[in-house]
Amino acid sequence: MKVTPEVIRQEFIGTEAKVATSTHEDYTKLSGKVVDETRNTLTLLNQGKKRVITKNSVFLHFTIPGGAVVEIDGKLLVGRPEDRLKKSLRRLW
Repeated sequence: MKVTPEVIRQEFIGTEAKVATSTHEDYTKLSGKVVDETRNTLTLLNQGKKRVITKNSVFLHFTIPGGAVVEIDGKLLVGRPEDRLKKSLRRLW
């Protein structure tokens, strides 16, 4: 699968995510399956516990269908998931 800016428009619930970098020290080393998404947060299932992280303060590695791992700035994900589909994106590369 070719990775394009359109990957930001996909549904992330059910995908594997890992926090690459964060301004909040408790978020580093977190990884797991995304089980919920709100306007400003993602909920990860990490070792049987739900951990809520804010999108504004993290860079995330998502494993998308096809096995590719992409790094996405959480600031690009801020907003309701259903509204991301409507958002026009500037080409990043």
